[in-house]
Amino acid sequence: MPDSFAPVPRGDEILDQIRGTFAEKGFDGASMQDLARAAGMSVGNFYRYFPSKGAIVEAIVRRDLESVERDFAAVVSSENPMARLREILRYRIEVKLCEEDAPLWAEITAMAHRNPEIGAVCDRMEAEIRAAFLGIFARVTGLPPAEAERRFAAHAAFLVMLVRAWALDWPQKRAGALELKSLLLRTIDTTLDEVARCDANRLP
Repeated sequence: MPDSFAPVPRGDEILDQIRGTFAEKGFDGASMQDLARAAGMSVGNFYRYFPSKGAIVEAIVRRDLESVERDFAAVVSSENPMARLREILRYRIEVKLCEEDAPLWAEITAMAHRNPEIGAVCDRMEAEIRAAFLGIFARVTGLPPAEAERRFAAHAAFLVMLVRAWALDWPQKRAGALELKSLLLRTIDTTLDEVARCDANRLP
């Protein structure tokens, strides 16, 4: 059975072309004909790349996870990992989820509740992101990975929850969105400050 996450020729280009249609019409509303048209392809050719809408969602999730993994790699290699992590989270909230991806991720999350396979893909993505947070926390604090997980698993899960909630609710459409976003960013900073204050050299 082929790996559903394996890269396909032109796959990234097609995903770029169809993201808007997928987000606008939704999983159920966007037909394969609509998506093929957005990609400038015949339906038959489109099916060669993505045999189902579920396969499209898996490809979108996997590609976005790869983008997140690149961001986290930049954090780990940074001279100041916590400062770099704050920058990346702020960018994803202020730009990616405000201007680009919020409608799409709201739709994908709704699909995850209806479709167990898509739900499993999204769960794996969140688990990998939580693990990446914990790896950064271990480096920042000097704690062994197991101890960093014991102390900060809730912090990592909370950060994932905050960013996901912002994408799901798409609250930037509401009155008072700037104040809400400011509160969200301050909450993220406070959570990261708790981690940063932990010094392995001072622990009993």
